[in-house]
Amino acid sequence: MISEKQFQNELDIIIQNGIREDIGPGDYSSLACIPESATGKAKLLVKDTGIIAGVAFAKMIFENVDPTLKLTTFINDGEFVKYGDVVFHVEGSSQSILKAERLVLNSMQRMSAIATKTKKYVQLLQGTNTKILDTRKTTPGFRACEKWAVTIGGGENHRFALYDMIMLKDNHNDFAGGITNAIHKTKEYLKLHHLDLKIIVEARNLDEIKEILQSEGVYRILIDNFNFEDTKKAVAIIGSQCLTESSGNISEKTIRHYAECGVNYISSGALTHSVYNMDLSLKAI
Repeated sequence: MISEKQFQNELDIIIQNGIREDIGPGDYSSLACIPESATGKAKLLVKDTGIIAGVAFAKMIFENVDPTLKLTTFINDGEFVKYGDVVFHVEGSSQSILKAERLVLNSMQRMSAIATKTKKYVQLLQGTNTKILDTRKTTPGFRACEKWAVTIGGGENHRFALYDMIMLKDNHNDFAGGITNAIHKTKEYLKLHHLDLKIIVEARNLDEIKEILQSEGVYRILIDNFNFEDTKKAVAIIGSQCLTESSGNISEKTIRHYAECGVNYISSGALTHSVYNMDLSLKAI
């Protein structure tokens, strides 16, 4: 996984790019009709139900736009919210509040939707030993926030990107001349370049599970697109030799069944690529 410093750097990049994209040379709507000296106050109003996420990130945005803005928080990240709840008040320069408004709302609406969906999946897994993971199926340029939202919802992060964990999927294995070759070449590459990265290998069937187990140094096997019966067989074959992860078209209806097969992890791209934004608004008070 990436370091806390790397993660913070990703958040800073998101904020800077969001401000560049939305404000550009200036918020001419505000500049045209609101005096520079004007001050005001606004509230973050919830118009939906679910898990709120992005409060801490909103604070970062406001501080970046204008360090003099004051944020008073009433509801924190990870808490359940309902229609009519007020998450925070922000006060200070009216122009600054308006500059930050859209980036704050866009970020929090999506992060809250992801946290809400993740929480639902976590609840479906209660009583099992299986943990839910996200994937790299994220919105380009917004990955750090989406993965942060998954953790707020009670899930765990898979690898952040291509550089913090090795994941040998079907195409890697095929292009490398087979699974055994792919694993062998990977271990040699890591040794040559003095890299300490965990190795996950995808299996498409039980025979590939058995082949993977013939090589040492595999951290986790990705049991991809298996049915329930074959997943149980795969878990039995793997035993304690390495960790297991199920993936591939797993839905709210099937996630519990896969967990009951005994896998350690279930990864779901739906946590980040198939959500409906929570309805939030920033209203002057």
